[in-house]
Amino acid sequence: MVARILPLLILAAPCAAETVVAARTVRPQSVLTAADLTLQDGTMPGSFASVAALIGKETRVVLYAGRPVLPEDIAAPAIVDRNQIVTLTFARDGLTIRTEGRSLGRAGVGDSVRVMNVQSRTTLSGRVQADGSVLVQ
Repeated sequence: MVARILPLLILAAPCAAETVVAARTVRPQSVLTAADLTLQDGTMPGSFASVAALIGKETRVVLYAGRPVLPEDIAAPAIVDRNQIVTLTFARDGLTIRTEGRSLGRAGVGDSVRVMNVQSRTTLSGRVQADGSVLVQ
């Protein structure tokens, strides 16, 4: 009987899991590098398990050394900054209108951002495109 249980106890050893934590304090709006992150033993629900998935992302908040990095703490890097002049594009049914606008916030590709039309001073919302323009609907 003991001979049957002993192999099961050996195989039932706990699995080692790791959580990504900040290696040092990282300021908001910083692009993460491998030097900013490290792995720590243990798991935390909702946290990352791979450093590679976070390299090149931008921090939204301060990341404190030794604390887990959570999905809401990071985002895609911003390509449009506040007060930056951007091209506003409106396209519908074959009609395309382009004009200049001023960004009223920071945003990355696919994010929604408020912009002000430079000529009419009207405030609009749109989505940031990969080329840095804003598509207004």
